[in-house]
Amino acid sequence: MAIQALVATYAAVLVAEIAGDKLLYTTGVLATRFRPAPMMCGIALALMAKMGAAVVIGDAVGALPRAPLAAVTAAGFVWMASKLWREAGRGETSRSAQGGVRAAFVSFASVFFAEWADLGQLTAAAMAAQFRAPVVVWTGAVLAMTTKTAVAVTLGARLRHWLRRRVPHPVLRYGGVGALLLIGVLAVAETLLRQP
Repeated sequence: MAIQALVATYAAVLVAEIAGDKLLYTTGVLATRFRPAPMMCGIALALMAKMGAAVVIGDAVGALPRAPLAAVTAAGFVWMASKLWREAGRGETSRSAQGGVRAAFVSFASVFFAEWADLGQLTAAAMAAQFRAPVVVWTGAVLAMTTKTAVAVTLGARLRHWLRRRVPHPVLRYGGVGALLLIGVLAVAETLLRQP
């Protein structure tokens, strides 16, 4: 039963997240700015907390009021965009001098404050209710989210190297901030328009 719950949760959350989640793209954009290892640490901690909330409070995650969720999501994306704007304005030498702790913190906050009650959390909550094995479901959900994040970070890091050789720095700066703001608008719209 535990293995079945683990595999079922992993598969369900991974499919839900890849199919309809903007955090995949957010992580990819952040990976164009930060080194992968500290990003993964920060993101993994945020995912553990968010999936823990989904498993512990279950269906209540889906019943959270949309307006506050949208406000938190909007604030998170504006904060990420402003951090990216300031970081990009410092230039290459300052960016490489940034510590891993800073990258981990920005990554943690970016994931933790974005898209609460999204499809991945709702799927984890449903799996927790179905299997009544919260630790196993939490483990499967965190593994699925971490898999998705690792793919996004890897692709984002490769994109970072490719872009730095071919695209002028100001274009990268405006493009990255613009992409985060667009993803934020889409995430807020999805939160507000989601069917109950």
